[in-house]
Amino acid sequence: MEILRVENLTKIYGKGTTKVVALDNVSFSVEKGEFVAIVGASGSGKSTLLHLIGGVDRPTSGKVYIDGVDIFNLDDDKLAIFRRRQIGLIYQFYNLIPILNVEENITLPLALDNRSINQEKLDSLLKTLGLENRKNHLPNELSGGQQQRTSIGRALITNPTLILADEPTGNLDSKSSDEIVALLKKSNQDFKQTIIMITHNLEIAKMADRIIKIDDGKITTMGD
Repeated sequence: MEILRVENLTKIYGKGTTKVVALDNVSFSVEKGEFVAIVGASGSGKSTLLHLIGGVDRPTSGKVYIDGVDIFNLDDDKLAIFRRRQIGLIYQFYNLIPILNVEENITLPLALDNRSINQEKLDSLLKTLGLENRKNHLPNELSGGQQQRTSIGRALITNPTLILADEPTGNLDSKSSDEIVALLKKSNQDFKQTIIMITHNLEIAKMADRIIKIDDGKITTMGD
């Protein structure tokens, strides 16, 4: 079942001599439950692509359909609600709220949406993340790997249609990086979570089901 379809996606910054084509007519689709890695050098357009898929930015032209919804047909308010409910975002720099503990950071999307917390599910997620003994700790009391696991929990708590991970291991040592990718793989396998991960590390990308390579704003390899 197709969960994501990207059609002729183009993003252009500037005009005239300052014009930069960040994405050039990109099209592909992702099936429900797939784990896809998008790889490319710095400046290749991969992060721009992820931000457009996540509705964080709007394209110059083209379409993004998530679970059949044309997301750029939504106004800004409706898009923000859709993004909060249907898309889990994991960033390189964690983006945790410093005054909230682990449990509060993970459940923040539910609080913002006035949704109740399923304590059994939260406890299970904390155990899966290896954070059950850290749930009352603040971000500055955690290691980098623990902070990233917290941000993964925040992305998973809403049962999103799609998880988008932007260089999730870029700020971690090799041991923590391996743990984070293994956790994403486990989320994909155990929860049938659809994941799109941006990375410049080909070894990490090999953990995914499929690798899409992008260069100069164009897809060069689609993968199997």
